[in-house]
Amino acid sequence: MARFLTDEQLKGFEKYKYNSIDTSILSNYVMHPFWNWCVQFCPEWVAPNLLTFTGFLLTVLNFLLFSYYDYGFYALTDDNPYNDHIPSWVWAITAVNLFVAYTLDGIDGKQARRTGTSGPLGELFDHGLDSYSAVLIPTCLYSIFGRDELSPLRFFFVIWNIFINFYLTHWEKYNTGVMFLPWGYDFTMIGSCILLLVTSVVGPRAWHVQLPGGVTPGLVFELVLYFSAMITSQTIILWNIYKSYRDKTGKMRSFPEAVRPLLPLLAFFTLSTLWAVYSPSDVLSRGPRLFYILTGTIFSNINCRLIVSQMSDTRCEAFNGLLLPYGLVMGAVMIFRVSPMTELLLLAALCIGSSIAHIYYGTKVVQEMCEHFNIECFHIKPKIK
Repeated sequence: MARFLTDEQLKGFEKYKYNSIDTSILSNYVMHPFWNWCVQFCPEWVAPNLLTFTGFLLTVLNFLLFSYYDYGFYALTDDNPYNDHIPSWVWAITAVNLFVAYTLDGIDGKQARRTGTSGPLGELFDHGLDSYSAVLIPTCLYSIFGRDELSPLRFFFVIWNIFINFYLTHWEKYNTGVMFLPWGYDFTMIGSCILLLVTSVVGPRAWHVQLPGGVTPGLVFELVLYFSAMITSQTIILWNIYKSYRDKTGKMRSFPEAVRPLLPLLAFFTLSTLWAVYSPSDVLSRGPRLFYILTGTIFSNINCRLIVSQMSDTRCEAFNGLLLPYGLVMGAVMIFRVSPMTELLLLAALCIGSSIAHIYYGTKVVQEMCEHFNIECFHIKPKIK
């Protein structure tokens, strides 16, 4: 049976040691003390990966709730064609779910150290699921503003901004050997929880007002994400990589090898942007959730493969297999100018197929690591005395 992890990668995982630097004031002085307090109430028989997976399922639940009540992001439009309405309790429960998911993500590593089960599988599992949440969480927040504030195309680029920041953090570690935890993550998660909670009280219409200068809250939300990414993430990442070469503290890869992980991401960004912008029937506007989930799924697969290479200290792949069917479908749509319904069906089929392929990949990688290290993903084996 074909395996996803090579012997070289498994041997690399054996040597792996977590190395991170967290300088965030919010993280160090607020969240970590809170998480240290929370983890005391977690039974020692609970596997850390179970905490991670539970938090991920809560983000999936949030996505499904918003998909049910506001599938096409029309709930706040003046000409709502489906009479969609998001109840106030949905905003409240998704705020709670998101905060619990964020907390579980914060205590899983502490639970691992507490139970003596720290290892590369936990980090890979954690970051792999986080890469999937990178599309699930922002898409929920889109319902706050909707199509009246941000067009589906503009929000497509907002999501890609988040993807790029997430990916560059792991690309940075691929070249420096150190995970520099970004400041923006904690502020974004807490801000998102507050935004959802406040919306449950004041209603989403409160965010649809004209600010001084004719600016809208939706535009502010969009610009803050872009500028915070450039200031607190992208420039810092480039500086850290430069320093690792200057001080000879990193992996010291040649330029072609250092930028190799960027190739599949650049190829996917190009393909997805071409489809989003030049779709014959504007499929992004007609099926935004499908388009976002498809994009997030393939991004997660690309990112997971980078994480595997980065943690095992092996050469990263320059091409992702999921891009082949994606490119073929997109090309067929563009060349043959298929009907709107056919294009939407092809998008749905690609979304389902890519999701199955990615979930299968993730499941097999976890199984192979569990077999290699003789551990279980969701269960702590009793120690032999």
